[in-house]
Amino acid sequence: MVSAHVPAAIARGYHVLLFDGPGQGRNLIRDGRPIRPDWETVVRPVIDWVLERPEVDPDRVVLAGWSFGGFLAPRAAAFEPRLAALVADPGQWDLRETMVARLPLDDAQKAAFPDVDPHVLDPMEAWLRGPDADPAMRWRMLQRGLWVHGKATLFDYFADLTRFEVSTVAGEIRCPTLLTQADDDPLGAGAPRLYDALTVERKALMRFSAEEGAGGHCEGAARRLYHQRVFDWLDETLASR
Repeated sequence: MVSAHVPAAIARGYHVLLFDGPGQGRNLIRDGRPIRPDWETVVRPVIDWVLERPEVDPDRVVLAGWSFGGFLAPRAAAFEPRLAALVADPGQWDLRETMVARLPLDDAQKAAFPDVDPHVLDPMEAWLRGPDADPAMRWRMLQRGLWVHGKATLFDYFADLTRFEVSTVAGEIRCPTLLTQADDDPLGAGAPRLYDALTVERKALMRFSAEEGAGGHCEGAARRLYHQRVFDWLDETLASR
């Protein structure tokens, strides 16, 4: 987080605050707090604290979310009128539509999920625990996923993901909003849907391509290009405040 954000932000004249929420960093590792979908309850006290800082301009506070933060930040922004701008890298939609569609279930089970037999994903979990599973997928789902969400089974993990919704509140976001979407980053597939659901006058869907070296998750191989475009947008957006 520091290397991917802070030096570029400081170079452009911004103060930066990085913080861990439930399911992240110290909150998860030391305190055992799993992630929660109502991220507005996490961001609100952070903004309270930020606005007490003498070096902070209360009219120019920006909330930026990275990776899964690209879902969490818009969710929080829908309940936070004190933001001057929002950046979601990448923009995302409801996790139910993103995740359930990929499960090894028939159409009826996907439509009803999670109101199905809780053992329906047992074969998938057994495979992930076996020798033939992709180690990266095993880590994302069984090692990291269960830990972050505080769940014991793969079914409970995916059932918990269905609670993460932004569709019901996207229209309440009131600040200028920038969403990113990079080639070959499946997490950003829902960015156009979130963009269409936004009702704010100033909004942007900023695409990054593989041809310019910015494909992949969160433009990881071309962060300087990301910084150039995003901070240019922020500078222009905040200039009128």
